Amino acid sequence: MRITDGQVRKLRRLLAAGEFLVVAAGRTGMDEKTARKYRDSEGLPSELTKPRTWRTREDPFGEVWPEVLARLEAEPRLRAFALFGWLQDKYRGQFPDSQRRTLERRVRAWRAARGPNREVMFPQLHFPGDLGASDFTHMNALRVTIGRQPFDHMLYHFTLTYSNWESVSICFSESFEAFSRGLQDALWKLGGVPRKHRSDSLSAAVNNLSDDREFHARYRDLMEYYRVVPQRINVRKAHENGDVESSHGHLKAVIEQALLLRGSRDFTSREEYEDFLEELMDKRNASRCPRFEQEQEVLGELPPTRLDYRTQVRGIKVHSSSTIRVKQNTYSVPSRLIEYKVDVMIDADFIEVWHGDVLIQRMPRLIGTGKHTINYRHVIDSLVRKPGAFENYQYREDMFPTSHFRMAYDWLCRDRSARAAAREYLKILQLAARDSQDAVQDALRLAITENAPISAKAIRLAVEQHQQIPAATDVTVEAPDLQDFDSLLQHPDMEVDPYDHEEDHNNQSHETILGDAGRRDESEEARLEEDNSRIDQTVSGSTHAHVSRAFREPGGAGRAGVVESSRVFGGTDGPGVPSPAGEQDRSPHGGLPAPDLEELGQLQLDSAAADRCPPDGKPAGRLLPGSSREPAAFRQARFGEEPLPLRPWGTIGSSRTFRAVHNVQLSGSVAPCCQTRLAVG
Repeated sequence: MRITDGQVRKLRRLLAAGEFLVVAAGRTGMDEKTARKYRDSEGLPSELTKPRTWRTREDPFGEVWPEVLARLEAEPRLRAFALFGWLQDKYRGQFPDSQRRTLERRVRAWRAARGPNREVMFPQLHFPGDLGASDFTHMNALRVTIGRQPFDHMLYHFTLTYSNWESVSICFSESFEAFSRGLQDALWKLGGVPRKHRSDSLSAAVNNLSDDREFHARYRDLMEYYRVVPQRINVRKAHENGDVESSHGHLKAVIEQALLLRGSRDFTSREEYEDFLEELMDKRNASRCPRFEQEQEVLGELPPTRLDYRTQVRGIKVHSSSTIRVKQNTYSVPSRLIEYKVDVMIDADFIEVWHGDVLIQRMPRLIGTGKHTINYRHVIDSLVRKPGAFENYQYREDMFPTSHFRMAYDWLCRDRSARAAAREYLKILQLAARDSQDAVQDALRLAITENAPISAKAIRLAVEQHQQIPAATDVTVEAPDLQDFDSLLQHPDMEVDPYDHEEDHNNQSHETILGDAGRRDESEEARLEEDNSRIDQTVSGSTHAHVSRAFREPGGAGRAGVVESSRVFGGTDGPGVPSPAGEQDRSPHGGLPAPDLEELGQLQLDSAAADRCPPDGKPAGRLLPGSSREPAAFRQARFGEEPLPLRPWGTIGSSRTFRAVHNVQLSGSVAPCCQTRLAVG
């Protein structure tokens, strides 16, 4: 145990007070010899400790350290794991992986003693109403959905650095329009203007504009309008805007927890999601009231109105493809505007197309560049007149409004030539454009469900008749027959395995071919007797039991009103009784009239006497002896017991045969010393 300076001081105080050395050592937790040592010395343990200058084991990097040091001095940014890999490649087999941590400690010690200086972070003082900071953050990791559909979005995040008051607004890209709208929303919620505003380099917003000078001019105009001093951090120096950057993580954690408490990440509309965020921000800001009140007293005044943050682009020509190019993206417009020029108003979330003072259309703004959105209603009339252009149309995928339209086109292509299928599909699409897309989609869905022929004439007729088509979510479930559940209670282990007629036909050697009701073929009777004699010759003492129960498939009586009974073989060796080579398995009994078996509620086996167990203690080979007329009842196999499968073959209950398996076990004959078990073929 290491002795501390406090223990030695206490020891010396006790000795100075007249305590014996043994007593003082015990009270300070020292051994008597150690106490004597520090009594006779003048210094404290920290003063007597000498620095360690020796090694307990040989340095594995002693010979190569000069090479490592030369590398570090030439390039201080090299990491220890890279240097270790370099040493392993250069000196094969000399440095095992277990020595990597040793090299890392050596490199860390060198950096602390002789390495280059590192970047220093300077804590800042914040003053009320002085600085506001903002930034964008992605929210897709929270997996928010709107109407069960993924809602990929971002948040514009604004905060005051003194009180940490914050505001958020939903956006979809780091555009200047999203920045301007989010900042103005935050300032008007705040009710004032801070003296300075700090943001990142806004490179994404610059890229969304065609000219960097245009961005700087608009950004400067926005700051001047609100009389705010703009500040921008250096590129890839996020810590310079650390107040809002660090707040991103806290904000996402709070939203995540609120979603977990809510129990669902799905919202019925964007407005509901915005209300959810607004309520959450109000709760967070409520805890910042004292410092926020100090800021409100010194905030600057707001201007009379908000500044229009939208971008207006004039004189965009409509191409012959009935499209326009806006921010490196393609949008379709009505074909009547071809060769005309239109004006476009660009918002953060949508784009408006104007011709003069008339609003032509409003559509969602595409995020990114090189994308397109084509409305089939703008071009369908021309496509109907030129169906040959459809197959290789550049924007053909936009001509399928929903998946049912795509499925209908594929069905048409399967039954017709490509040109005829395109001509017919375009007529259907034109009907959707002129009448109702929802009505046409319902008609297509019904035709696909019923496997009916699809044509423009049939779909038009269905739409004109206003057929009441059930919703895709409407599912009709037939009421179950309670007698089926009663049978499960009686036989919980029963399984039904239906087979096709072809497979049953191929396996006829395993099935009993039934004749007319109440009759048995004489050849079948002879075959039965021959089969019984083979079994008796093959295995001594084995019997077959007649099962007095019909296994019928639900659905009515059989074809001839006859069901067959099956036999069960009892034995000990494997899952069945072997038959002579070349013989196929056959059902041993003929048909019995179905009414005779309708009401039978139990299964019964007639067990014959078997030979006794040999005196040598070996297994008897088949059923153990019992009373000559002792009934062997069926019982369900328990855990750890060997089940007895009962296989009725060729039972008739509907249009095809089926096979049922029922795990049962014979009782009534007990094996001595657990020497034998039951099996069935």
